[in-house]
Amino acid sequence: MKLNITHKTRYAYDAPIAYGLQQVRLTPSTTAHQTVHHWQVDIEGGSQELSFQDQYENQTLLVQAHAGVKQVDVTVSGEVETHSSNGVYGEIYGSAPLWHYIQSTPRTLAGRGIQKLAKIVKSEPDALSGLHTLSNAILDAVPYGNATTFSGTTAEEALKAGGGVCQDHAQIFLSAARAAGIPARYVSGYLMINDQVDQDASHAWAEAHIDGLGWVGFDVSNRISPDERYVRVATGRDSRDAAPISGVRVGSGNESMIVSLQIQQ
Repeated sequence: MKLNITHKTRYAYDAPIAYGLQQVRLTPSTTAHQTVHHWQVDIEGGSQELSFQDQYENQTLLVQAHAGVKQVDVTVSGEVETHSSNGVYGEIYGSAPLWHYIQSTPRTLAGRGIQKLAKIVKSEPDALSGLHTLSNAILDAVPYGNATTFSGTTAEEALKAGGGVCQDHAQIFLSAARAAGIPARYVSGYLMINDQVDQDASHAWAEAHIDGLGWVGFDVSNRISPDERYVRVATGRDSRDAAPISGVRVGSGNESMIVSLQIQQ
């Protein structure tokens, strides 16, 4: 499936900023499951200073805002051809060892609620069945959009709130899988929604490592495993590692962000 993507992120400031630096993880890579035919990044109000692969092999750009600007636009666009893998990413490994993905992060530290969810995995006859049951249990306990969360919300906080978005669902899954002794990681990217070109934001899901299969994807928010409608962009141990854009700024004004995203065949 060939997907055409245009994703624009605008940062607007009440007052001119003195300094701003952002890490931009919005460049997908060609893998066995997707082919990037062309991709470009356009920046207004700043300039690209560096391009590198981070510790998770995410294509990362370092963007510096021009001094005195009140607006920075980062627009990525291109065409990616995806190949269905039925949710199985496989035995594809980077530089990070599997034990690294069992370690908790501040956003995925398991509390009592998640420890209870983790028991679901071990109650099933095999890990794959247990993780699918876990995925369904998370969405039942944390319906999409049922509570207000933000970028720094932890997995345990989202579970207690009883609602969240794809970021929260993925992090709860990671936390519970790790508590059950299964390596798991966060994936950020894009999802083409049938009959809907314009979208509010990019997407996120989780992957768990199962012996004999390798990495297997779980999109808790949609109760499915990723198929040819999904484009992988970045991975990490949590939403912070794989954030599309993260950075710092120096300035006294308030910041607002507007996202415009279109995905279509």
